[in-house]
Amino acid sequence: MKFIIGIGGVTNGGKTTLTNRLLKTLPNCCVVHQDDFFKKPDQIEVGEDGFRQWDVIAALDMEAMVNTVKGWQENPIKFARSHGVSLSPEAEESDSEVKGIHILIVEGFLIYNYKPLIDTYDKCFYISIPYEECKRRRSTRTYTVPDPPGLFDGHVWPMYLKHRKEMENNCSRIEYLDGTTTIEDIYNFVYESIQNSLLNNL
Repeated sequence: MKFIIGIGGVTNGGKTTLTNRLLKTLPNCCVVHQDDFFKKPDQIEVGEDGFRQWDVIAALDMEAMVNTVKGWQENPIKFARSHGVSLSPEAEESDSEVKGIHILIVEGFLIYNYKPLIDTYDKCFYISIPYEECKRRRSTRTYTVPDPPGLFDGHVWPMYLKHRKEMENNCSRIEYLDGTTTIEDIYNFVYESIQNSLLNNL
């Protein structure tokens, strides 16, 4: 059985932390990080707000991302091996047919804003945190391309609000998570929810 989980959320909401916890506990689990599909800085346009438009779908090579997800769908065993993921003995034995459960986590900040991706998810989660907490966390992070002054209020947060509204119209199956609760609570809720879905699909 193949099962795809979306873990979306606001910047610095805890998506990667949750994803890393799940990777350790879910069987035959691979991940596709949306952040790996950012275009090069010189391909990112400067918008009317005066900032490079990092927080929009056009900043990402979404076609390549969808193709990566399709690659997993076509052969999760081969995909796992090429990404250094340890498979269960049951899965290791079968080269051609998929045995047992194979899980893919798709993680990112705009994973529910691109129709070809939305259609692939079996389960959708979204972590949100309030403005003040988001701004505080963002200010403590170091990025490859550092945030210029005023980026958060001038671009990041307005784009988040715009895309969140768009996402809510695009996808009605999302389970919303409060990113201000402990990682333990979030993880337990998500893990249980995934287990229940897997049992229902068996």
